[in-house]
Amino acid sequence: MEVSKRQSERDEQGSMNNEHGQHNSIAVNQLGYRSQDAKVAVIAGQGGRFHIVHALNGEVVWQGHTSPAIEDVASGQTVSRGDFTAWAVPGTYRIETEYGQASMPFVIADEVYEDAHRALLKAFYYFRCGTKLDELHAGPWQHGACHLTPAIVHGDESRQVDAWGGWHDAGDYGKYVVPGAKAVADLLLAFEFNPEAFSQQLPLPESDGRMPDVLHECRYELEWMQRLQEEESGGVFHKLTTLRFPAGDVMPEDDTAPLYLSPISATATGCFAGVMAMSSRIYSPYDEAFAASCLQVAERAWTWLEAHPNMPGFRNPPDIATGEYGDGQDADERYWAAAELYRATGEARYHEAFQALARQDSFGKYELGWADMGGYGTFAYLMSEREEEPALARELMAGLLQRADELAAVSDRDGYGISLLPDQYIWGSNMVVLNHAMLLLVAGRLSGSEDYDRHVHEHIHYVFGANVTGMSYVTGYGTKPILHPHHRPSEGDGVEEPVPGLVSGGPNKGLHDDYAREHLAGKAPAASFADVMESYSTNEVAIYWNSPAVFVLSHFV
Repeated sequence: MEVSKRQSERDEQGSMNNEHGQHNSIAVNQLGYRSQDAKVAVIAGQGGRFHIVHALNGEVVWQGHTSPAIEDVASGQTVSRGDFTAWAVPGTYRIETEYGQASMPFVIADEVYEDAHRALLKAFYYFRCGTKLDELHAGPWQHGACHLTPAIVHGDESRQVDAWGGWHDAGDYGKYVVPGAKAVADLLLAFEFNPEAFSQQLPLPESDGRMPDVLHECRYELEWMQRLQEEESGGVFHKLTTLRFPAGDVMPEDDTAPLYLSPISATATGCFAGVMAMSSRIYSPYDEAFAASCLQVAERAWTWLEAHPNMPGFRNPPDIATGEYGDGQDADERYWAAAELYRATGEARYHEAFQALARQDSFGKYELGWADMGGYGTFAYLMSEREEEPALARELMAGLLQRADELAAVSDRDGYGISLLPDQYIWGSNMVVLNHAMLLLVAGRLSGSEDYDRHVHEHIHYVFGANVTGMSYVTGYGTKPILHPHHRPSEGDGVEEPVPGLVSGGPNKGLHDDYAREHLAGKAPAASFADVMESYSTNEVAIYWNSPAVFVLSHFV
């Protein structure tokens, strides 16, 4: 199909999606609901009596009353909520109201998340760079090997580094250490918390029946990161990209512009030290040699950090226009690195460094975004079997529970049951939704409480369709999934369906691209979304949006 024709069709579809989304009458989790979980549908309007009916014969099997209607600022709607947790009989149903509203069909079953969980993890294979994706493992989304030429060290063009491998970061083909470290950390934490959720092979080319596939996949990224550590200094190059983004329909193997390594940064080196120390623990039962190499490079990175205590934040060189992932301060990355190195080694010097960083108030200690890695340091310290400083551990645990309670309180007030305030519908808002769900689960696990689970269920419901757009924000999953993500392989491969299992960035009130400025101006924050390739600020995909989704679903499979 001609690109121009595809763009025209997407433009029309995007307008339809947003118009219809604004008038979505009953929003449900399009994957379905587990029998014993909290089950809530969001109903536009004043509410009242609603019924659960069999989807095939229309028989009413249960009925209830909605909560009182509220004006939901984030969605711009008047909504009420229909709680049908009490109905747990497996089957296929829809919800109807006395005013003639009807939901999409959905299932109630004991297992509803397994396929989606595997797809969210398999997506990382589709993000792989530097290797052919074969038909056996990639199906119709196969493509050739890409980006195999040595990378030029920016500012020292006589140097080249063989830095193939790793994951493409998002809808483009850049590879970035900081968000890559977040993605790996999420996946390793998911495995550490719920290893049984990863017992089945995907499969991957490396599947061997001994090491779980999640560890095979993470290793592909970790080995690439190790290639970005400068041999002489131990510092880590910030990213590997071309100078400019390629066109939107260029396949990875056709992106042949020269590759450049951007300068070493403290944030990249700190994240590298943290994720490598973490990996040294996780991989030790499966590959002792690889685990030892991870610890060795983590300690070399820490040595670099100690020698560079006052590094300026990373900024793109003037001639590089790819994603910057800049960060004004690096205390949170150092905090995470110190926690993981202490957990891995037990050495007092790392414990002392962690305690000193914990006394700083320049960064959040419960955040999980690529620019705010403090939460990973807190998790590592609270989960460590090493001797802790009791007062500090109590303080961090109390802060974690306070943050979880704050998120739960926002969820209780929100029309769609999630923990985003109206001004948090930013670029990648679905990452924020999933990060919050992740924090709630960790808080529950470390405190021994299940009180937060019902809030987490609603965050999952939101991602898979219980939102104002009425769309599932995951490609290939749900009755009405996104179809046109900002993802170059999905655009250029000639396959009608996008690569499956990709999490869209979601609503963004900031209107950061031309399509959004033209079509979404005046929309409520949670409705500021367009399912078109052109709206990269609402509909791009990214590895660090998929990774917290894997963590969250792994808790329920």
